[in-house]
Amino acid sequence: MPTQETADAELAAQPAAYWTGLAYEALVAFTRARQAEQGYTHPQFWLLRNLSKNDISPDGHGMTIPELQDAMRSYIRPEDDLKAEAEVLLERGWLTRDAEGRLWITEAGERARVDLGRHAPAIRARIHEGIDDADYVTALQVLQRMIRNTGGTPA
Repeated sequence: MPTQETADAELAAQPAAYWTGLAYEALVAFTRARQAEQGYTHPQFWLLRNLSKNDISPDGHGMTIPELQDAMRSYIRPEDDLKAEAEVLLERGWLTRDAEGRLWITEAGERARVDLGRHAPAIRARIHEGIDDADYVTALQVLQRMIRNTGGTPA
């Protein structure tokens, strides 16, 4: 029967990149599935957030799809089709498009953004279930240190 020390040594020898990759895929899939259950997609939520002056947009000005893709490059996935997702939001009346092709959030879109954002704490709580906040902070600090150790810059 292996000791805890042996088990810890075996775990410490495993590659972090493998586990962070698995964690990323699992967390993204879980989050997107919960959002889909509520009737929206991850990219739709981010479109609303990026166009809202009450959220990520610094000025509330409309943006084109290429501008949104650039703004969202660190968290959208290659398979995300922002143009198609925006069309859904246009049909729902949550966005409008001006003559220059800029998308603007509507009052209904702002209400939807706030409503959709109310689901985030429950999703986070499920992901963090059984994980002490101190352990979570330590895990993030370790990951940030690994990023710095490899020449990266933690965001």
